[in-house]
Amino acid sequence: MSRWSGLPASLDQRMRQLVVQLRRLKDHSGLSLAALAARTPYSKSSWERYLNGKKLPPAGAVEALARLCGADVTRLLALHEVAAQAWSAGRPVPGARPPVPRVAPVAPAPPDPPGRSGPPPRAAGDEATLPAVHTVPGAGRQVPLGPLVLGALAVLVVALPVLRPWQDQLAAGRGTGAAMAGRALGAAPEFTSRPGETFDCRVRRQGGALYAGHSRTGTTVLGGGAEGWDVVEAQCLLRRHGYDPGVVDGLVGGRTLRAVKRLQAGSGLPTDGIVGPGTWKALRR
Repeated sequence: MSRWSGLPASLDQRMRQLVVQLRRLKDHSGLSLAALAARTPYSKSSWERYLNGKKLPPAGAVEALARLCGADVTRLLALHEVAAQAWSAGRPVPGARPPVPRVAPVAPAPPDPPGRSGPPPRAAGDEATLPAVHTVPGAGRQVPLGPLVLGALAVLVVALPVLRPWQDQLAAGRGTGAAMAGRALGAAPEFTSRPGETFDCRVRRQGGALYAGHSRTGTTVLGGGAEGWDVVEAQCLLRRHGYDPGVVDGLVGGRTLRAVKRLQAGSGLPTDGIVGPGTWKALRR
């Protein structure tokens, strides 16, 4: 068994999943990198880069390794398609340092005119009409806040007591309502599976595609044993199309796999039971 070095922490999860599968095939075959180079059109150094996440392997290399090891070519090519989309989307390069933001220097405050050492004198009664001010850090100047800023602060103070109960309910909530509310705020609640727990399906058509409110993915690869909100979404859409996945619990079990295969057979797709980009398109129709 090969001792693999750890993959770069910045490597996209979809690319990581492909590399892990390729490493398992290589270990199972017992072939060295030199033997892979001798039996495929790709060099030893190329295989070293592919299997350490330094470079996206071409589809031909993935197919060659799958056929050499007797693995499921369709499933590996589906993983490669998803990884290629992540790679071409401009994911961080392994080992690269993030750019350092440039901070514009703060201009120094202008000097006081000769003969003046402080603010101008104020007449009696001016205190009631002067605008609120704010001291700019590092500049030593006071800037009027203005009525618009003060009005925005007032709205925020009034809205905080209203938003707090909603946020508390979101933190404690689960199921469809919590998932949809979490996405409205920009982050869905973490998926955790509890024995006997099921989720609601509220499938609607948006922009010509079907959505159940749990996930908007069209690329995530789901196989046997997978779990999460993407699985809940797929189970709801399977039920909408008339293929019973069993209970909608967010776990890919035997009934869900059989439902996926029936959908794939009816859509002219390879019946491998794996939800990939092609199967998601059939589910979203």
